Amino acid sequence: MAPPRPGCAQPAPRGGQGNSGRPGVSLTTRHRVCPRGWQGAVYRFRHTLKWRLVSLFLVLAAVVTVTFISGVQGLLRAGWQGYGRPLANDYVDQLTAQIGMPPDIAKARALIERLPLSVRIDGPVVNWASHPERRHPWELPHRMLSGTTSEWLHVRELPDGHRVTFGFADPSPSEMGPHYIGWATLTLLLLSTLLAYAYVRRLFRPVEDIRDGAIRFGQGDFAHRIPLRRPDELGDLAMQINDMAQEIERMLDAKRALLLAISHELRSPLTRARVNVELVDESEARSALLRDLAEMRDLVTDLLEGERLAGGHTALQREPLDFAALVRDTLEAHFAGQGITTALAPELGEVALDRVRIKLLLRNLLDNALRHSAQAATPPCIAAAMDGGLLSITVRDHGPGVAPEHLPHLTEAFYRVDAARQRTTGGFGLGLYLCGLVVQAHGGTLDISNAQPGLRVQVRLPPR
Repeated sequence: MAPPRPGCAQPAPRGGQGNSGRPGVSLTTRHRVCPRGWQGAVYRFRHTLKWRLVSLFLVLAAVVTVTFISGVQGLLRAGWQGYGRPLANDYVDQLTAQIGMPPDIAKARALIERLPLSVRIDGPVVNWASHPERRHPWELPHRMLSGTTSEWLHVRELPDGHRVTFGFADPSPSEMGPHYIGWATLTLLLLSTLLAYAYVRRLFRPVEDIRDGAIRFGQGDFAHRIPLRRPDELGDLAMQINDMAQEIERMLDAKRALLLAISHELRSPLTRARVNVELVDESEARSALLRDLAEMRDLVTDLLEGERLAGGHTALQREPLDFAALVRDTLEAHFAGQGITTALAPELGEVALDRVRIKLLLRNLLDNALRHSAQAATPPCIAAAMDGGLLSITVRDHGPGVAPEHLPHLTEAFYRVDAARQRTTGGFGLGLYLCGLVVQAHGGTLDISNAQPGLRVQVRLPPR
């Protein structure tokens, strides 16, 4: 599976581990799922600290640049207006006097050889330009001579009708500056942004490691360890989270070991008690004792199977099997004469599943449906079909259903809707818990919802 995009949390699958470490009921997420398209881009931008810090850097750089350029321009403009222009005008008047009246081209040539100037003379007698091969600022339209460009042009009207225009021999700073300075500024800004992003990405790499580690721990993978990349506060946090995960794993293993040990130890006295009861004469008390002992035996068996599945101690024994035939065999062996109806699609074919645990799943789902629809006129129904490449199994009863606030807890161990916790009304509360573990072990999803009337349990399993 591809790694999640930055800022996007992956949803926990239906039937996967919830916050309590037990299988859930429906598709749940601990974080918001990223939308797609431009909304996803906006969400990831607002959700990811890296991009927000880089954006802050860009905004700060732009504000500083604009403020600096505006301040420098204002300072230069004020200095030019107060000191530079009067001196330049006086100097241009002296240059104009050196050219003479009428203008002397030889004197003008002497000026441009001595000074980095361009001179153009227009009039009734003399028409001459020092740099005819280059387009001079005075050849631009009048609207382009306004503002900064006009500051570098000085025009003098002579009494004899000639006009002398002075400019720079090379392009003036106002002509070549915006082009080159703009590209240079953009290049430096992009380079600075790239360096800032690389640094912020390196700075926040431990945060990504901690996020990925938290997701792995939430899925029950306590053997995972967050890498310690730097000896700073984030490194200390990662080390403390690793220690916490190790302690949680130790406590869970101790709990499982205790429960397994108790369950194993109960088997022997239960077996001896059943043998002793079998020797008692037939009576109502004997039958009641046998039923109670059978229930205790089933409880121990369910506890052992649940802990094996939850603790990952037992691998699935997948084998190709005819699912429709498996459903019919289960009904015939455990629910004969119960009136359960079937709706099995003909294209089911063979699927690779663990036969023993899928039979446990079917038996618990159907037993739960029968128990909660004993007074209903319509019997429970089991349906199966291939849906989107997945095997979809639906078991529905027509009983009173369950209050919405109880739905998220139905797959928790020992959870029963009725507060009285009577065996005849709610069982031990392990049936749907085991169903959730079987579905999770197969990599599938489990969803429980009210069908109005009744309860609908839908299981979706990968066929391979």
